[in-house]
Amino acid sequence: MGIAYQMMFNLTDATRCYKESLKIDSRNSQVLNNLATVYDSLKSFATAERLYRKSLKIQSQSALVLKNLGTNLMAQRKYNRGWEVYKQALAIDPQIFEDRNFPRVQNPASVQERGAMNYYMALGCVRAGQIDCALQYLRMALNEGFTNPKKVATDVAFASLRENPDFKQLLASQSASKAPVAR
Repeated sequence: MGIAYQMMFNLTDATRCYKESLKIDSRNSQVLNNLATVYDSLKSFATAERLYRKSLKIQSQSALVLKNLGTNLMAQRKYNRGWEVYKQALAIDPQIFEDRNFPRVQNPASVQERGAMNYYMALGCVRAGQIDCALQYLRMALNEGFTNPKKVATDVAFASLRENPDFKQLLASQSASKAPVAR
């Protein structure tokens, strides 16, 4: 019921259901994770982080909880720590960030925070050799204004993409769209 309420953006009843469930089984990692996502939606990031960590004490190899914790840390502008947690999630499940038709809740992060998350995801994808994934996240990071084509082109982390035609096209199209319009 908590998931259903949460998907309908009824966070009060979702929270109530998750807490009732935890009264039955206080060590249910999935319920702790779900409750943490409610707190993320409410921008109560510290409470959510505590619940994610509690969930990980029970189920330390949950790529989903690690991904959610990483996103939480990014939303708190703890980019390096969030990136480290993202890497742990990717080590467990290299496809954890792919769209899998699971229920999803709106990301409460600002555009700048989402840009940072997408940039770090692009780093993870390029390091994992997932070029299409890296380009997808780079495009989002650029569109959200976290970085710019010139910085990406000179970033050593993306050196392996420099000869990729799709990478070149992405940077060219981004540079063109950012160019001032002549009047």
